[in-house]
Amino acid sequence: MKVHSPSNLSFALLVLMLLGLTACQQEAGPPPAPLPPEVKVITVVPKTIPDEVEFIGQTDSFRPVEIRSQVTGIIKKVFFTEGRDVKKGDRLYLIDPIPFKAAAGSARGQVGQAVARLAQARAELARVKPLLDEQAVSQKDVDDAIAEELAAESALVSAKADFEKAKFDLKNTLIVAPVSGRIERSQLYEGRLVSAQTDLLTSIRQMDPMYVNVNVPESYILRRQRELSEQRVERPDLFELRGIMTMADGTTYPHEGTLDFAGTGFRSETGSLQSRFVFPNVRQRSVPGDRDDRPVYALFPGQFVQIRVKGYMRMNALLVPQRAVQQGAQGTFVYVIDGENKAELRPITASAWHGQNWLIDEGLQAGEQVVVEGFHRVRPGAQVSPVPFHSPADSSVTPPVDADRVEES
Repeated sequence: MKVHSPSNLSFALLVLMLLGLTACQQEAGPPPAPLPPEVKVITVVPKTIPDEVEFIGQTDSFRPVEIRSQVTGIIKKVFFTEGRDVKKGDRLYLIDPIPFKAAAGSARGQVGQAVARLAQARAELARVKPLLDEQAVSQKDVDDAIAEELAAESALVSAKADFEKAKFDLKNTLIVAPVSGRIERSQLYEGRLVSAQTDLLTSIRQMDPMYVNVNVPESYILRRQRELSEQRVERPDLFELRGIMTMADGTTYPHEGTLDFAGTGFRSETGSLQSRFVFPNVRQRSVPGDRDDRPVYALFPGQFVQIRVKGYMRMNALLVPQRAVQQGAQGTFVYVIDGENKAELRPITASAWHGQNWLIDEGLQAGEQVVVEGFHRVRPGAQVSPVPFHSPADSSVTPPVDADRVEES
């Protein structure tokens, strides 16, 4: 009898175990297919949302008035304090009135002489007319008397006109404020010669209310007209549109403005149409005990601001979260899940942000499911397992006008 060594027995047992394991695997069959990857989706639902746009604007005073002299003369006195507020009728400048008083006196004397000449001419005509019937004077004498009366009447009219002009010049030696507002620096001071209607003395700006001029591009106006005609956008009457102003430091002006002017023609150099909003421009004093009696203004002419136009409403708008929109070599796209739970890469056109969402102009239809999370598990044409996406409610980070969100599936 042949005796086997322990090493040979161990090797035989190992071979038998491997053969048994292989037989078990063959009986169990191939491993099960992996489950489709899970992705989170939202269902696109049409909504009516505010459609607001921003433009760059520049503030301008309500009534900028240039102060010029109506007469030529020497400035004798400046009455106002530069940079302060003046009221309508306040004295601003005095042009030396002495030459104008003399001119007015001379013109008055010319009127008196003309009155006397007319009286003499009328008396002479009244004297010679009866004598013509008695043939004591010739017809020529009567004609001369009539002509003299007419000439005296004309001279009186001319003298009165000169007197009125002299009184007008004398009155305008005192220059008063034609409007109320804040006055700028004086360009000329005492002792300077002023040319009538030529030299700019100063300017007055009415500060309340305040205008904001906005240049609206032609492309925007054409797009708005097309959207209104297609009933994709609605708005109230043009001059019921409102404006929200954002200052240079990012703060929002506390008062809304209203559109009060829309230009009638495009400016060829900019290709834009000028519009204008009007805003109130008063605020309370922030420094207790301030002895400065001037009004405190929040806006000044020449400031650059942003104007957000309110009033347009977009109908049947399609919104998707910003995270759902991807950027590829061919442009912007999203993943859409079809009825067989297969992913489709869909090119889209996203026009603007609305809060935390993109406004989709082309590429999506209402009711379609769009992937929001799980992009790394998605391949075009691959099967997926869609589940509803629930965004965290955080109204503090979304402006009130943009609070509408795409409804979740």
